[in-house]
Amino acid sequence: MQPSEMVMNPKQVFLSVLIFGVAGLLLFMYLQVWIEEQHTGRVEKKREQKATSGWEPVNYLQPIPRIMTREQIRGHITNQNLKFHITEDPKGKKENLLLNSERPMRVLTKTSHSQGEDRVLGKTTGPPTIKLIAKHQGTRTVFKKFSEMKWPLDIHPLNKSLIKDNKWKETDVAQEKRRSFLQESCKKYGGVSRPQSHLFHMVSRIYVEDKHKILYCEVPKAGCSNWKRILMVLSGLASSAYNISHDAVHYGKHLKKLDSFDLKGIYTRLNTYTKAVFVRDPMERLVSAFRDKFEHPNSYYHPVFGKAIIKKYRPNACEEALNNGSGVKFKEFVHYLLDSHRPVGMDIHWEKVSKLCYPCLINYDFVVKFETLEEDANYFLQLIGAPKELKFPNFKDRHSSDERTNAQVVRQYLKDLTRTERQLIYDFYDLDYLMFNYTTPFL
Repeated sequence: MQPSEMVMNPKQVFLSVLIFGVAGLLLFMYLQVWIEEQHTGRVEKKREQKATSGWEPVNYLQPIPRIMTREQIRGHITNQNLKFHITEDPKGKKENLLLNSERPMRVLTKTSHSQGEDRVLGKTTGPPTIKLIAKHQGTRTVFKKFSEMKWPLDIHPLNKSLIKDNKWKETDVAQEKRRSFLQESCKKYGGVSRPQSHLFHMVSRIYVEDKHKILYCEVPKAGCSNWKRILMVLSGLASSAYNISHDAVHYGKHLKKLDSFDLKGIYTRLNTYTKAVFVRDPMERLVSAFRDKFEHPNSYYHPVFGKAIIKKYRPNACEEALNNGSGVKFKEFVHYLLDSHRPVGMDIHWEKVSKLCYPCLINYDFVVKFETLEEDANYFLQLIGAPKELKFPNFKDRHSSDERTNAQVVRQYLKDLTRTERQLIYDFYDLDYLMFNYTTPFL
């Protein structure tokens, strides 16, 4: 055959291309249908597994409507509970996890207060892992042990045998009233009789001092820096609370947290150690957090929170503010706080105490109020048998030249807000006001 005879005319070329194109299209459509069928099958299988396991998906954050009544707020907070999150050992060992000396791996779902100075969301050290379905005998034993615990935990009478001085009589009376009031408020408003929250999440804010058998739930902007200094002295990590820097306190990782222990360690300490929580008037604590994080240079809060807040809540923001996140106004910060669709999550510095420390599940033996901080803290040191020379340090940790945030300072910030905005802030912290007997703010 001559080369000239092998050349296809344009009509043949067109038909060949058309045939190959149609064949390719049909093949693509077939593959797409096959892939969808495979994906749907896997999804249905997972749904069946969830249905048969009896567990629901974990959902930490449900959006809060912008305006809610106090009763709705209480109901929403009460219902923000999670199921225990306990996983089988991947190797199928039927060992009792309570007796396992290894620290369990914990997979923490991201929470609203996980940002800021504590940004680690998950810990993955050592077997066994923790998962939703409890199949093995050891896991069932652990779950049964914790589910059978009496919740809320019992309050143990404080050991006052070390108190020899009558000067603490008024402080002691006030303390008993606080504990009693908290218990009654939890019965009235808390509505929680059993822990449905992730156990390790529930104790993630609690610091441990084993020598004096103390558990301390950290509430930022309520004297936490200086009390953590005290814990470092009590545990022998420092000789004086006055020689410990801010960075050493918050970033040094010197103190142990309760969630770093295995389940047996958590269980034992919750039931035998003296548990303390430090609280503060919620509006005052909110203003203090704003001043600290947004009115001073900050390499984390300005770019992460500031930029997002300015972008959403400041019309016609200048390019400089959008780029560096500096100069957030208190009114803009409040709009972010009350928004059910926040552009960035919550933070421990302005999160509710009810969601940081779970005071209606973990009955705290001692409630320190920021308003009487020095007196309460020193009385607590006497109760636990601390060295007599150890006193609570009352110096301002950072921005020492600034006036402390007090009622007068709070009034100045609230002037920029409408009455509705002030009421919504109160509603947001409703449970904290009720549980710790704080008076209604300036509305």
